[in-house]
Amino acid sequence: MVDTGAKMVTARRAVASARVLMDAETVTALRDHRTPKGDPLEAARLAGIMAAKRTADLIPLCHPLPLTHIDVQATIEDDGVSLRSEVSTNAQTGVEMEALTAVSIAALTVYDMCKALEKGMTITDVRLEAKTGGKSGDFKRES
Repeated sequence: MVDTGAKMVTARRAVASARVLMDAETVTALRDHRTPKGDPLEAARLAGIMAAKRTADLIPLCHPLPLTHIDVQATIEDDGVSLRSEVSTNAQTGVEMEALTAVSIAALTVYDMCKALEKGMTITDVRLEAKTGGKSGDFKRES
C-alpha cells in the first residue's frame, strides 16, 4: 500500500454514479413492484452501503478507512435505474474507491434482483462525479 503516514487527516468526500439500462417492460415491473425477489432499489441501497464499508477487503492495496457517511440512492428512469453514492471520511486518503464500489455493487444488485425478468440489462457509466479534500485537490465532472 502507499504510505499515507505523512499526510494530514482531512475531510474527504466522493460522489460516484452508475446506470443499469433495461427494457421498458422491466422498468414497468419495477415501478409496479412486480419483481420476483422483492424491492431491487432498497436491496441495492443496502448492498451499496455494505460494499462501501468493505472496499478495502475487495480491492487490493486499498486503505481501510473510518467512513463517517455513506448514502446510496437508486432512481427509476425511463430506460433503467440510475445510482448515486456519496461517501465521506476524515482520513489521510480519499474515498473515491468506496464511492465507486458502492455504486458498482448497487448496480450488480439491481441486475441480480431483475435478472428473472431480463437477462440483457447493461451496467454502464460507472464513474466518479466529484471528490473533495486531499493533496490532489477537488474534482468535479463537467459533463
